[in-house]
Amino acid sequence: MPGLPISPPLRRVVTGLNADGRSCALFDDAVTPAGDGGSAVGLIWRTTEVPGRDTGGADMAAGGFAMEMMKGTGSNFLLFELRPEEGLVGPGMHATDTLDYIVVLRGPVELTLEEGMLTLGTGDCVVDRGVLHGWRAPGPESALLAVINLPSQPVGQGATI
Repeated sequence: MPGLPISPPLRRVVTGLNADGRSCALFDDAVTPAGDGGSAVGLIWRTTEVPGRDTGGADMAAGGFAMEMMKGTGSNFLLFELRPEEGLVGPGMHATDTLDYIVVLRGPVELTLEEGMLTLGTGDCVVDRGVLHGWRAPGPESALLAVINLPSQPVGQGATI
């Protein structure tokens, strides 16, 4: 018996490369319920291996965000606020050697890929698989994303930052 539907329906976008090696949305659909009833559970994405370590008592947020954390080891869990009309933030269009799980906490936000642009709203989920992409808050208010970066094998030409 499938799980209860997620209410309200939430969107799932999974990026990848098309046959020409250009970034695109491979999947753009609703979060599908999983499980055997009871609480609503929506599986967004899954991997078969994770090199995590849950030992120690240090504050791993001390020192702030660093791209070096994503160079083959470590992970990040961060909140990313985009100011309105900033254009493609950070390094603009970029690719990383990471698997990124993203939830739009406050939108709208635009995800630009080589093969188009998607407008995402609050609650929408993205699995960015390291492809060339950029973010923009179309305004008039800022957008807020929850992001988890995990190291991954390069896709396409690999990281640009």
